Amino acid sequence: MHPIVILAIIAAYFGILVLISYLTADKEESNDDFFKASRQSPWYVVAFGMIGATLSGVTFISVPGWVEASQFSYMQVVFGYILGYAVIGLVLLPLYYRLNLTSIYTYLGYRFGERSYRTGASFFLISRVVGASFRLFLVANVLQVILFDSLGIPFWVTVTITIALIWLYTFKSGIKTIVYTDTLQTLFMLLAVGIALVTVYNDLNIDQTGLVDFIASSDLSKMFFFDDVKSGDYFWKQFISGAFIAIVMTGLDQDMMQKNLTCRSLKDAQKNMFWFTIVLTIVKFLFLVLGLMLTLYARKYGIDAHRDDLFAVLASEKLGLAVFVFFLIGLIAAAYSSADSALTSLTTSFSVDILQIEKRYTKQRQIQVRKRIHIIISVLLILVIIAFKYIIKNESVIERLFVFAGYTYGPLLGLYTFGLFSKKPVKDKWVPIIAIAAPVLTYPISYWSVLYFGFDFGFFILILNGVLTMIGLALLIDPNGEPVTNASIARSKA
Repeated sequence: MHPIVILAIIAAYFGILVLISYLTADKEESNDDFFKASRQSPWYVVAFGMIGATLSGVTFISVPGWVEASQFSYMQVVFGYILGYAVIGLVLLPLYYRLNLTSIYTYLGYRFGERSYRTGASFFLISRVVGASFRLFLVANVLQVILFDSLGIPFWVTVTITIALIWLYTFKSGIKTIVYTDTLQTLFMLLAVGIALVTVYNDLNIDQTGLVDFIASSDLSKMFFFDDVKSGDYFWKQFISGAFIAIVMTGLDQDMMQKNLTCRSLKDAQKNMFWFTIVLTIVKFLFLVLGLMLTLYARKYGIDAHRDDLFAVLASEKLGLAVFVFFLIGLIAAAYSSADSALTSLTTSFSVDILQIEKRYTKQRQIQVRKRIHIIISVLLILVIIAFKYIIKNESVIERLFVFAGYTYGPLLGLYTFGLFSKKPVKDKWVPIIAIAAPVLTYPISYWSVLYFGFDFGFFILILNGVLTMIGLALLIDPNGEPVTNASIARSKA
């Protein structure tokens, strides 16, 4: 396809996003719209849009390419997600709505103290900056290969344009706009997967045996691994890790929870989580089916494409114009559905948690400060993505993302678990040291476990990190302090 045509498709796509931004924005800007959409979002719109935000460009590119090496083992993690989302809907969402939170990390301030509050927010900021940058790097790299290299445009310009476009349609109404743009982007992403599945399905003549029999008969479709407890693919490791990954990367993540908190009521937010879980599980499985079919297609025609390159190479070179067009749109949609909300949530957390603009400034001044932070966060993402260009080489992006998440979200997991299931007060001033020490200790423990015992923690590293944080908090219990309960927190806030 001619580069000008690709540019026209991208321009048309972003034109639609900017139009949605214009239609959803109020004439008078407000932080209540930017941070919480005035809590007027329909739950079904939020649920559908969250699918795209959860999948992201990482899933779109990496999960199909993962099948060749890991088969369908990723579904073990996905089944764990179901348990994690149940905890979010039944435990965390009621807490957040009861306290009427803008930033979910405000809870840590009520439960432990100011330093714990800022520590939790800081870990989120680090996690989300790196996570969002991973996702955007992946997509920017693909666009660079299939389009911008041929136009002589350097990578840093590609990245700058990418972030600038996100800023353009989020700077005014933030999460209020994103709830609706994410819905459109989820639709495009699912269309891309569906068209690719149908195209490869027809080429492989799968209708002769039936899709179910075709999948079951393949050596790449093994889903459950119970044989080796030391392996990173062992079922209970991945299932339990999946539950905790869902809890921390959704329930303890300002990015994802900010969408839930735009629903009109707790009941609507819980309905959103219920239907979101069902649809997401099905979609994740379809991505693995697509990966299986793409791998077999590549083998059939002797195409040398593996891991993160698999879907991109086949879509751009072998599967036809329709697949490539929808792959391109789906890829952009997958990236931006998570990146736009990441930019908004980072702006929200830094504004509310770090600068505490709601306490320090007038409403008009709050808007001015928030706009400046929005620009600063955009520039930071650009710099981090460009840095990744020289760090990430051959390893699967999704694998690195989850490993990194285990280290950065572990302290959040420990803080919230201790806070929810213990009434003991702690010495708040020492909490930042514990939060830093836990991931620092996790790395050598994980390394020595593999070296001396052959035991690979895999995604379980998140739980190890959280447990170490809880042990540290237990050592900080203040024997002279008053017990702290969720009820007492709610009363004091009221």
